[in-house]
Amino acid sequence: MRELILHCSEQQAESLSDALLELGVLSVSVEDADEHTEQEKPLFGEPGMEPEVLAWQRNRVVALLPEDVEPEDIVAQLNEQSDVAIPATAWSVRDVPDSDWVRITQAQFGPIRVGDKVLIVPSWHRDDPDLVIPEQGDEGGIRIELDPGLAFGTGSHPTTHLCLHWLAEAALTDQTVLDYGCGSGILAIAAKKLGASNVDAVDIDAQAVSSTTYNAEVNQVAINASLPDALGDGHYDVVVANILSGPLKVMASMLCGRVRPGGYLALSGILDWQAEELIEAYAPWIPMQVWQEREGWICLAGRRPA
Repeated sequence: MRELILHCSEQQAESLSDALLELGVLSVSVEDADEHTEQEKPLFGEPGMEPEVLAWQRNRVVALLPEDVEPEDIVAQLNEQSDVAIPATAWSVRDVPDSDWVRITQAQFGPIRVGDKVLIVPSWHRDDPDLVIPEQGDEGGIRIELDPGLAFGTGSHPTTHLCLHWLAEAALTDQTVLDYGCGSGILAIAAKKLGASNVDAVDIDAQAVSSTTYNAEVNQVAINASLPDALGDGHYDVVVANILSGPLKVMASMLCGRVRPGGYLALSGILDWQAEELIEAYAPWIPMQVWQEREGWICLAGRRPA
């Protein structure tokens, strides 16, 4: 396979990417043409949100070409468009060696241990005899089988790891749990395997609801997954939400209202410098405090007054 590499300005990067996709290239990525030099400049934005600037001053737009497409033809078609002009000196071609991309991708996702009780196992490792969680007293450990990529929440990100660790340390036996913003369903599945009696999982993304349902079936646990409008009234012994600081602030009243008096709330998706504003936002209902920090992210936890 081959990649077509084009150099362009910040103003051209987005329109050029869109034009390439319309012409049938397999994928497009935008890179800083000044990376690894003194002119390299980072683009800043809160995780999960787009930065204000979507490209660098000088960019490399890299398009992966189908086997039957000639790069010269793509450039010629681009030059026919009045708003995108590519001079001969502004593009080049490089070969991409054939690889087993599935195997390469899988190799990036090995089993993930969370504390002493939780082991997340990608499906291609399910039969590995060495993957055994040590017994933890009368409770024991749990294994969660998950395919990366179905939705956010593979356990590799610090925010998911923090929530899993918090759930593993909580006393969930016979408790009711709400996972708000369930993504892949990993937190809901963990809660059920850790002894929760009833687990509801909610997400605004229908694909996440489908992923949670699928992963729950794979792990042989009963999870009630739905969109927010389908969630009935009621309170929970434990509510966990791994989202982002902005939505968490907006939903403070609602999430706290889902926690029964004496119940617990855990929040993640929060950068360490955002902790105080989140604590302040939840203060009218539940006193929250930093439970743990991991790689610049934190988990807040608190108990609703009885």
